[in-house]
Amino acid sequence: MEQVAFRQMKDGTREEYLFLEGLEEQFNAGLVDRLLDALRQLEHSLSGYRVTRLEHSLQSAARAEADGADEDMIVGALLHDLGDDLAPYNHSQLAASIIRPYVRGEVTWVVHHHGLFQTYYFAHHFGMDPNERDRYRDHPCYQSCVDFCERYDQASFDPDYPTPPLEHFEPMLRRVFSRTPFDPAVIGEEHPLEP
Repeated sequence: MEQVAFRQMKDGTREEYLFLEGLEEQFNAGLVDRLLDALRQLEHSLSGYRVTRLEHSLQSAARAEADGADEDMIVGALLHDLGDDLAPYNHSQLAASIIRPYVRGEVTWVVHHHGLFQTYYFAHHFGMDPNERDRYRDHPCYQSCVDFCERYDQASFDPDYPTPPLEHFEPMLRRVFSRTPFDPAVIGEEHPLEP
């Protein structure tokens, strides 16, 4: 079979869906390569900062690694701004959706909310409330997100910070994304993304 015969999903046969599942497994095996390509594209993304978006992502991950964070958090730091190009107003949520099947729930929550938590550093310049993050103050992942933004995200615009190349993080990406998606032993407790 080269392609299915159905024109509506409800008309598909078991054989057709097994065929498609096999193709999907083959395609999904290339996920890390596609993520690496997407990260490389950040080299040519939003400008105006002293580092590229790729350098910012690498530096965030490097800071997490130097801080002793585990692989889940380091990968979260590496991919946290991956959505900048395609979802500029909800890039955090896009990145969180990408990592969600493979990392513990805390990391997904932190990446999902980091955009809002980052406004703490600049919202006052636009007449906005820099403490809007405090609506999550009672959430068990609140402090983790505060720490992520303070230690890894907002600090990672330094062109002099010793930042490893993308290849340094590739083995880690491959390990994390080789996990069984949504494995309860990995993701643990999923924290509600909204109150």
